[in-house]
Amino acid sequence: MDPLISRRALNRATLDRQHLLRRTGKTVIEVVEHLGGLQAQTPHTWYAGLWNRIEGFKPADAADLLLSRDLVRIALQRSTIHLVSARDCLAMRPLLQTVGERMTWSTFGKRLEGVDLDELAAVGRALLEERPMTFAELGRGLAERWPSHDPHALGQGVRCLVPLVQVPPRGLWGKSGPVAHTSAESWLGFEVPPMTPAELVLRYLAAFGPASVMDVQMWSGLTRLGEAVESLDLVRFRDESGRILYDLPDAVRPDEDTPAPVRLMYDFDNLFRSHADRSRVITETGLAALQGFMGSSVPPRTILVDGFTAGDWTVTRAKGTSTLTIHQWVPISVLEEVEEEGLRLLEFLTPGDKHEVSVSDRPSKP
Repeated sequence: MDPLISRRALNRATLDRQHLLRRTGKTVIEVVEHLGGLQAQTPHTWYAGLWNRIEGFKPADAADLLLSRDLVRIALQRSTIHLVSARDCLAMRPLLQTVGERMTWSTFGKRLEGVDLDELAAVGRALLEERPMTFAELGRGLAERWPSHDPHALGQGVRCLVPLVQVPPRGLWGKSGPVAHTSAESWLGFEVPPMTPAELVLRYLAAFGPASVMDVQMWSGLTRLGEAVESLDLVRFRDESGRILYDLPDAVRPDEDTPAPVRLMYDFDNLFRSHADRSRVITETGLAALQGFMGSSVPPRTILVDGFTAGDWTVTRAKGTSTLTIHQWVPISVLEEVEEEGLRLLEFLTPGDKHEVSVSDRPSKP
């Protein structure tokens, strides 16, 4: 029988691979590639995800890489915007193409009937490579060729068919700009071989394992990965519910009693979005609290205490003062430690402000 791995042991293994048990001295590119990217549809909140993981991280460490085109923001896993390296952008996108296709055609397929998709891709690519455009601008340009079709649907069709990166200044720390896109190929100017399903599984397990087939499918948005998993030389465990979990043979799996420091996570952190069974980090109380955010476009920014969800945090700014409010989902025994981490986070987020921390005994409102 496959050996049992407890929920706490799964928690510690995952936090260790996410660089959340201790911050790493690795470079931004190394960390982003190890994680398989950071979900980053918001322009700036993902910077806190890197701050949580990299010792001495500063916003310019990532912003400069966006400007140099070593990092990009592009729709990948689950067809959501991810921050990835240039190499991973080009390697992952062909494999994950079907995810975007499935979602796009289910929503816009009927509105694109009668449009030659090869021609749509070619016309859209030409427009975007002439100059980066927002989807509204792209839709208007495409409507000149297909005047009887919905411009928004045409633009979303191009998003699916052509790998599109969001170009700076969008995503640069402390700056704003239109959500403008161009093709990944023209922006990056080089090619790499596409990633295989087996390679994707190995990358996933290195950052999120031990995990089930359903877990890797949840993270990637792909289906039918069982064959790829079974083709690999992996070790197997069973969790407390009897599910089969796979892992890399030489992966570190810390003892379940390994201390886990307080972490204030950003809203779209993949730690919470990359397992079909999220109980390795989200408690039953946490699930109940998260239900209050159902339907909200932005999830809460979650606090981890002893490796598990214990509350969320918000920041307000007024008259030169930034206040971080700790919303307790359960009584937090190490509240002083949470407050100290909150002050460190405020120093990162708003270094020129006066900083305060307050505590609330109820979840924040979506």
